Amino acid sequence: MCEDDHAGIGRRAVFVTGAAAALTLATVSFASAAGGTGPRTRTVRGTLPPGSPDFVYVPVEVPRGVRELHVAYTYDRPAVPAGTQGNALDIGLFDEQGTGLGGRGFRGWSGGARTEFFVRADAATPGYLPGPVRAGTWHIALGPYTVAPQGLSYEITITLTHGEPDEAPRPVYPPERAKGRGRAWYRGDCHLHSEYSDGRYTLAEIAELARAAGLDFINSSEHNTHSAHAHWADLAGDDLLILLGEEVTTRNGHVVALGTDPGTFVDWRYRARDNRFGRFARQIRRAGGLVVPAHPHATCIGCNWKFGFGEADAVEVWNGAYTPDDEVALADWDGMLVASVRDGRRDWIPAMGSSDSHRSPDVIGRPQTVVLADDLTREAIQEGIRAGRSYVAESSKVTLSLTASGGRGEHAGIGERLRVAADTPVTVRLEVTGAPRCTVRLVTDQGVLFTGDPLPVSGAGVVEWRTTASYAAYVRAEVRHEAAAGPLPGALAAFTNPVFLGS
Repeated sequence: MCEDDHAGIGRRAVFVTGAAAALTLATVSFASAAGGTGPRTRTVRGTLPPGSPDFVYVPVEVPRGVRELHVAYTYDRPAVPAGTQGNALDIGLFDEQGTGLGGRGFRGWSGGARTEFFVRADAATPGYLPGPVRAGTWHIALGPYTVAPQGLSYEITITLTHGEPDEAPRPVYPPERAKGRGRAWYRGDCHLHSEYSDGRYTLAEIAELARAAGLDFINSSEHNTHSAHAHWADLAGDDLLILLGEEVTTRNGHVVALGTDPGTFVDWRYRARDNRFGRFARQIRRAGGLVVPAHPHATCIGCNWKFGFGEADAVEVWNGAYTPDDEVALADWDGMLVASVRDGRRDWIPAMGSSDSHRSPDVIGRPQTVVLADDLTREAIQEGIRAGRSYVAESSKVTLSLTASGGRGEHAGIGERLRVAADTPVTVRLEVTGAPRCTVRLVTDQGVLFTGDPLPVSGAGVVEWRTTASYAAYVRAEVRHEAAAGPLPGALAAFTNPVFLGS
């Protein structure tokens, strides 16, 4: 075993790479592996100080004849005072094609979920992409997520195994169509994690739990990797459409790429101040996907959304078990609706909900987005989400129907516009099932204008309310559980996107 020492960043020559706020350390070299038979190992150590850049790259010179590259790493976790962040070090890998922004050389990312990984032609650790280990300069990517005041000391062990590579498998992806029921309401969970990033569920467990939750579609959304895409095909079926995507996990917020082309990788190595998000939002759309900011008001480090909503196709308002940050996200989204009608715009951002499940006891399908789509296909589901023809429910037990009608037979549903004169009487009708003892609220651009009595224990009920377009530019519904105490609203059982009123 050979050893090297990166000591501190300041003691080695560094240079800025194509990604913002990144530094590259000195190269780790291996002697030629030609004709070798056993593994060869190098160990490097170093310390990252507080204020380190977002990404630190360790170049590795890979000679010819390497069959497998294996990396293991550790870092110290010193005690820190209460309220002070400790050490957390993410890791990933780029091959000889480089670390340039856009990810041409991307070979995998496991964040902080794994302490070791390997890649070779026929297989790779979940989170990483199989493929040949070609000669050239590879880069181990370190992401110091948080650094303690004492600094972050790390040790990386790199092992190259020589030999002839096995044949690389040809990827097979799930179909873009399931059997479906024609134009109907379809239930889905578009934000899920497995062992292919920082989850504990296997893909098979996710598919089984999705079916048990009454879902018709799901979206693969691993953190900063598309490595799961080629492993879903056998789990799809006539009853379950599996879309492919990614949770693009930047330091200034997370965005779900929903339903991209198979094998699409979206880079995450930028902050809002770098003015690069628009480039990758356009990439998501070019790959046939939707841009969905996730949990925009979450309190975890780096989770709060700072890129604005100009590129969003929808926004994830409800994430997992309903919490105060979801309440803030709901209010913020409602403010965006108010702004759109105040400014006379016809464009608006629909709301979604997803479970963000990682492991038990996270509940897949809590919540779920229920979409009116022409069929159970990738394109039809995306079109329904983009149009806002959807509502969010805590489970498949809850169903909603929200409509608005005028006096001459005019009719509109969720995500649609009832085109009537400003003073035309409008009847808003909400039908609910599966929400025992819940309270119905009708919300407009003027605020909450109707609150009903609690629904019966059967959970079913019908509410009608009359208004005009001059009084309410839109109407949306909330179904809430009984409040625990005081004037605070109860947690959501379901809510709808709006019905717009007026010409």
